[in-house]
Amino acid sequence: MAPVAAQGSGPAQVVLPTDRTILPIPEPQYPHSTVFNVRNATPPPRFEVKAPVKAPNVLIVLIDDMGFGQSSAFGGPIHMPTVEHLANEGLRYNEFHTTALCSPTRTALLSGRNHHMNNMGSITETATAFPGQTGQRPNSVAPLAEMLRLNGYSTAAFGKSHETAAWEVSPSGPTDRWPTRSGFDKFYGFIGGETNQWAPLLYDGMIQVEPSHDPNYNFMTDMTDQAIKWVQEEKSLTPDKPFFVYFAPGATHAPHHVPKEWIAKYKGKFDQGWDKLREETLARQIKLGVVPAGTKLAPKPEAIKDWATLSPDEKKLFARQMEVFAGFGEYADAEIGRLIQAIEATGQLDNTLVFYIVGDNGASAEGGMNGLFNEYTYFNGAHETVQDILKHYDELGGPTTYPHYAAGWAVAGDTPFEWTKQVASSYGGTRNGMVVHWPKGIAAKNELRSQWHHVIDIAPTILEAAGLPEPKSVNGTVQEPIEGVSMVNTFADGKAPSRHTTQYFEIFGNRAIYSDGWLAGTVHRAAWEFKVRRPLEDDIWELYDTRSDFSLANDLAAKNPAKLKEMQDLFLKEAVKYSVLPLDDRLTERFVAALVGRPDLMAGRTSLTVYEGMIGMSENVFINLKNKSHTITAEVEIPKKGANGVILAQAGRFGGWSLYIKNGKPTYTYNWLGLQRYTVAATQAVPAGKATIRFDFAYDGGMGKGGTGTLFVNGKKVATGRIEKTQFAVFSADEGADVGADEGTPVTEAYKVPFKFTGKIYKVTIELKEMKAADKGEAEQSHKEAALKKALSD
Repeated sequence: MAPVAAQGSGPAQVVLPTDRTILPIPEPQYPHSTVFNVRNATPPPRFEVKAPVKAPNVLIVLIDDMGFGQSSAFGGPIHMPTVEHLANEGLRYNEFHTTALCSPTRTALLSGRNHHMNNMGSITETATAFPGQTGQRPNSVAPLAEMLRLNGYSTAAFGKSHETAAWEVSPSGPTDRWPTRSGFDKFYGFIGGETNQWAPLLYDGMIQVEPSHDPNYNFMTDMTDQAIKWVQEEKSLTPDKPFFVYFAPGATHAPHHVPKEWIAKYKGKFDQGWDKLREETLARQIKLGVVPAGTKLAPKPEAIKDWATLSPDEKKLFARQMEVFAGFGEYADAEIGRLIQAIEATGQLDNTLVFYIVGDNGASAEGGMNGLFNEYTYFNGAHETVQDILKHYDELGGPTTYPHYAAGWAVAGDTPFEWTKQVASSYGGTRNGMVVHWPKGIAAKNELRSQWHHVIDIAPTILEAAGLPEPKSVNGTVQEPIEGVSMVNTFADGKAPSRHTTQYFEIFGNRAIYSDGWLAGTVHRAAWEFKVRRPLEDDIWELYDTRSDFSLANDLAAKNPAKLKEMQDLFLKEAVKYSVLPLDDRLTERFVAALVGRPDLMAGRTSLTVYEGMIGMSENVFINLKNKSHTITAEVEIPKKGANGVILAQAGRFGGWSLYIKNGKPTYTYNWLGLQRYTVAATQAVPAGKATIRFDFAYDGGMGKGGTGTLFVNGKKVATGRIEKTQFAVFSADEGADVGADEGTPVTEAYKVPFKFTGKIYKVTIELKEMKAADKGEAEQSHKEAALKKALSD
């Protein structure tokens, strides 16, 4: 009901609504004035929506790709004093769960609804036309940030945002699901699954940020600086207005990028290997109390080798990879500590409800059995051997690498469980440590909470803590009910019964159902497997009594088939209820938009014309010239003194290409995975005035093959050369195509970024040439397989 102004000779009195279930709260409807002179009139009272008195500030910290057994706060080997301090002054939750994958967890966290109800059954890069899988959050699922903003909160998000459909991240939009159109007043971060921490592609709101050229820059520190600045300003100007901050680092997702001094802290700390580390971690977990006494390690996946069987070189390399990862984790936690200290300095920490969630899923096993020096080698079918990676031993973690660790560390990082990220049927994929800290609202300190909870429980917890009801309608759309349950009852009562009694899990066919202490599930595909193990109908299910089997080490499926059947039936019931069906375990097909009904900005296009200043165009919105003959034609104007700079470049140091002018001479460089660069360069400068510079690439055919590159100036051939290898699948997850500059990292070390063009670019046209039918079929299949590997790691 809208507020109305009371009638009478005195000042208008506003009857404020007590019902906050309809958002936004309607403004009062004041009658039009009949008073002629303002000196004889009384203004109506100002209408302002304020948060309930004493509503707390809220800070959600979400670490990326960190397993249950990695942080020291939960018995792991990575020293994380900030989360430890918050735990010692608050509560540890040791039965908190995520979805097993990035985007699904984040949309569930930020809405209070299951991931399929957010249409985020997987990641946006694998969206389909089916409800539950479209990659576009519906209006009937309003984000928590919007609920809080419309109730008087200031809202801000910093870091990773992987909740916007990949094809919507361009100036064409739509921007409805960008962070600042999803309830956040402020956003500073990157949109996508991962980014180069040394040279990220960032947005401030919806404006792309010019990259920093500070040699000491790292995004983890930058995003913390930005968050501190925002909090200080918000509390300076409106000290009584509560804030909601979502702080989501790219750490510790690959690439593992961290300053050397943090890596050095862990020198020699992992020489014992992953098998011994599992045992050490479990012992610490039991001593700390986050794992019950008597818990046994779940079996290790067969694909993971015993550490004792590895060669000396393998041990040397793998230990270093874990040192890098551990340094990344401690570095991230230290920066979070700076943010906590800044909040404390404003005098607001006591009334700030902090959720520190140590991982959006289990640890990532997507680095494969050897780990990686450059993640993009794997996605483009270029196998890295241990000896290949050892050549970069001292560089790992630095700006000349794009690394990931070996899968054995992920399994150890999910101690005491068996599986990892992506495996939604196992607590190794879905159980993450969480700490809650709120001095004004939680009297208990350093206590454990073992109620069973899920990421969808955070939103209703915040609403209850703030004294706000669940909205029934937001921005004119009737809402799907919040599906999580509040955790507030556990703040004061460690023995309160679990209220979240049933929960389904599903990611790419890996699926499970939890109900009243029982867990039944099936491993349809491991993270390092790119083929499903068997048809969905033939999956082998396991059954665990989690009340007596914390680590899921004792499969009861054969002993209790009746209970297993009951749980399987319950899964199907929940799957229908929450739009999980039809199950979709397709792998390669989901990367061809036309096959699954996903929008594609370049669908049917054989040419694209771009203009100066268009930068950061991701591979999801830029024309795909891989595995094809093509031409790039630039219409430019050269100043009298000559020109330098990039005309058009795509991606950067770890793979890409650039058409540029250096010392007045047109040049084209193709960078194959940072391992080999091929350059075609003219010997004469382009004359002053208007000019047409064209690069023709005559492709050999097949997948990832070579071709002949030829440069023309004003129709005259000026250079030709061979490009022996090309990337057939992926250039970059974050570095886009840039017109008039090469932002981020350089395609070639022959120039320093951004190497902006000093002439005038009128337009650049990319034209694709028709492929042979045989090459086209091979290209589609190989590209789909590689794209699957890439997107599954996001």
